[in-house]
Amino acid sequence: MHDFFFGTYPYIALTVLILGSVARYERDPFTWKSSSSQLLRRKQLVLGSVLFHVGVLVIFFGHLIGLLTPIAIFDALGISHSAKQIMAIVAGGVAGVMALAGGGILMHRRLSDPRIRATSSFGDIAILWLLLAQLVLGLATIFVSLGHLDGYEMVRFMAWAQGIFTLQAGAADHIIGVHWLFKLHLFLGLTIFLVFPFTRLVHMLSAPLRYLTRPGFQIVRSRRKTALPKRDNKINPAE
Repeated sequence: MHDFFFGTYPYIALTVLILGSVARYERDPFTWKSSSSQLLRRKQLVLGSVLFHVGVLVIFFGHLIGLLTPIAIFDALGISHSAKQIMAIVAGGVAGVMALAGGGILMHRRLSDPRIRATSSFGDIAILWLLLAQLVLGLATIFVSLGHLDGYEMVRFMAWAQGIFTLQAGAADHIIGVHWLFKLHLFLGLTIFLVFPFTRLVHMLSAPLRYLTRPGFQIVRSRRKTALPKRDNKINPAE
């Protein structure tokens, strides 16, 4: 089961992520959206959305760079395994708390407002719960990481991730014996990749960096009543 979850399941999740996203964009382009609920209720949206999106993006790119960058590059830059471990704990901890706080605000808003709840699908609520659970697991692994600041465990995860992306046989062997919290965190992360194409998360692929620089949310203007010019009721023979 260890070989399946961490040697085979990653390829299943990544394949569904790529092919499913392409298929959805080609077959159902009008469903490729975030389905914003700003029109229903703006309260809590700005604060919760900013905290959540910024935190998640920092975590995502932090994991991407931290796991897939060859160890030789860190060594060449003079960054020790211990220093990298501490940087990951601090940056990941701050971003994780931000994302968890923002996600909690968004979940409360979605469940407490009857109108937003009525327009929310099962997938909308389920994926948010999955993301919140993943954030909680990620923050919980920090306490485990504090027990081995030598960075050895992180090197094992780097070897696993790079082994998966380079199609190396036996990549799952690198993380045999790691704490079960890490394994659960990895499994849930892969599961989020698996269901990604079938949720509103697909809109992140359109322009993920725009969340950091976009000027704002939807611009909603009130409808103005304008006086229409009066028409002459007389019939014009020339018409």
